Amino acid sequence: MATAVQKITLSSSRDIPFNKLVLSQANVRRVKAGVSIEELAEDIARRGLLQGLNVRAVVDADGVESGMYEIPAGGRRYRALELLVKRKRLAKTAPVPCIVREGGIAEEDSLAENVQRAPLHPLDQFRAFLALREKGQSEEEIAAAFFVSVAVVKQRLKLASVSPKLLDTYAEDGLTLDQLMAFTVSGDHERQEQVLDRLAQTYDKQPHAIRRMLTEGAVRASDKRTRFIGIEAYETAGGTVLRDLFQGDDGGWLQDVTLVDRMLAEKLTAEADGIRSEGWKWIEVAPDFAYGHTYGLRQLRGEPTPLTAEEEAARATAQAEYDRLSEEHADADELPAEVDARLGELEAMLEVFETRPLTFDPAEVARAGAFVSIAQDGKLRVERGYVRPEDEVPVEEVHDASTDAEVSTGAPSASRQEAVTSDASAEPEEEDGLTPISDRLLTELTTHRTLGLRHALGEQPDIAFLAAVHALTLKAFYVYGSDSCLELDLKSVSFNAQAPGLNDSVSAEAIRVRHESWAKALPKEPGELWDTLGGWDHDSRAALFAHVVSLSVNAVHEAWNRRPRAFAHADRLAQAVSLDMAAAGWKPTVDTFLGRVTKARILQAVTEAKGERSAERIAHLKKGDMAREAETLLADSGWLPEALRTQPCDTAGEETAEIDGETAIGDSGDLADSEEPEAVSPPIAAE
Repeated sequence: MATAVQKITLSSSRDIPFNKLVLSQANVRRVKAGVSIEELAEDIARRGLLQGLNVRAVVDADGVESGMYEIPAGGRRYRALELLVKRKRLAKTAPVPCIVREGGIAEEDSLAENVQRAPLHPLDQFRAFLALREKGQSEEEIAAAFFVSVAVVKQRLKLASVSPKLLDTYAEDGLTLDQLMAFTVSGDHERQEQVLDRLAQTYDKQPHAIRRMLTEGAVRASDKRTRFIGIEAYETAGGTVLRDLFQGDDGGWLQDVTLVDRMLAEKLTAEADGIRSEGWKWIEVAPDFAYGHTYGLRQLRGEPTPLTAEEEAARATAQAEYDRLSEEHADADELPAEVDARLGELEAMLEVFETRPLTFDPAEVARAGAFVSIAQDGKLRVERGYVRPEDEVPVEEVHDASTDAEVSTGAPSASRQEAVTSDASAEPEEEDGLTPISDRLLTELTTHRTLGLRHALGEQPDIAFLAAVHALTLKAFYVYGSDSCLELDLKSVSFNAQAPGLNDSVSAEAIRVRHESWAKALPKEPGELWDTLGGWDHDSRAALFAHVVSLSVNAVHEAWNRRPRAFAHADRLAQAVSLDMAAAGWKPTVDTFLGRVTKARILQAVTEAKGERSAERIAHLKKGDMAREAETLLADSGWLPEALRTQPCDTAGEETAEIDGETAIGDSGDLADSEEPEAVSPPIAAE
């Protein structure tokens, strides 16, 4: 015979006046969490009490009900009602829906109510916000109703708008909330699903990796091209911007690359037309030029546009105020905010006066040109006044003056030096009167003078240093660098292979700025250079010397040009200057390294920087995916390929070293044609 299932009996519910309710000590909730009492009170006032209280009758010692009821479960709702009563928004005797419990343990009721309650899944909240908006509520109204910020509502609505496939995966715990947030960067459902499928095959499933995959091919808002055309202009033209509502994105990503390129070309062309109206023979326009694009071209030395009387007065006033504020706060550990801001304004004003536009000789402008491009900060970069070799004045015209000088002084010009040397054996016939001495005799006399100069210069290091600075500076800054009797040469090679971003690198920009600052400090005419350098102090000459010598560095590997000793010296030089290419801004990316080497080298790089476990996690990927994942792993790691590392140089006790099968330090055979000196003089320390 079947046993009848015992039916349960539910607790009765009834309305109890608020003033008959009290809190129970059996409530297990002791720590505040979730929505505040104030917010809950406002919600009850707006839509009423959505969930009744769990109460038990209060009895005296004899078990007789006192007419009061205690609340073991629902204390926060009671406190919210109590707050409404205190604010006169609810009557003291207002009926409150309650479930009256009998028997059992009060603490168990309180615990069960809190533990058995399942929190709302975030996806349900997203969809609920979306449903409210579809029913006419604005984002502001939704935010006000649920006591959250408008930004939170926008984020939730954004999450609810991703591909349904992603939402289903998220609902099944196939994605984390942070990963789902990353997918909102793109509104293209097809693209989102492609990345989701790709995510299943990759090791790195971090949100930043998802964002990177979704924005491949897009132009960052922080890119110099975007800064140049303006993101507002791009959006006005119909371009779309991918934005990340959940973390900083530097303004987002511009998705329509074709539109960016078109707007870029149009604006650069318009700017170039204005530059062309200045009278230049040619204008070259590009978003960026290769590093060293001005090699072999002579740069005109313009003169700053003179200041008007009003501008002179304004500059003097600004300088006086700057000096006064600097003096008044010279001893302060920290400048007041208003003083610091004012000093910044004055510095900007003075900089404008110092960086006046240059004026050029119209005749020079007619055969020179300009490069128009975009600087790293997104501003227009105009490099004016470069003369191509084919546009230079013919050499015959340049040397006319020296020819005239030769006629009047009897000294041979540089253009005739070879003829003088070859004709040294010819003696002129004897003539009456004070005629110029023969070329042969002049050659002999100047030979003696040259030896005398060599000896004297070798004993005066300061003058020798000045002469070297003078000779090399002529080569680096003046088109005709033959105004020195020192046969020192300076070669500054251009780079046939242009690495990505080379022209905008930290090093390239620093060299360009330094070179321009020296050019402004040097005289316009090469004939004035010696006297100018002679008036400088030793530190200034040394700084110029360092800059000029640095331009001659060539540590570029070329397959056709084996120079093992030069590379060994480059290692020693790098160690001497403490070169750190990571600190100089180089990073291993897909474009700069990882996408251009084998998978084995990618894994080697990750192993060296992050360990074998990290390398093993990406070992199964295809090369393209492996390179992208490795870029993420190596970001900010400071890892460098061997060619960029500053190698330690051990010179102690080494007479020679073998490099690629060649001797790094030459043997005595290298000096076979040289005369062995009788004695070695001790080195003279330079001042």
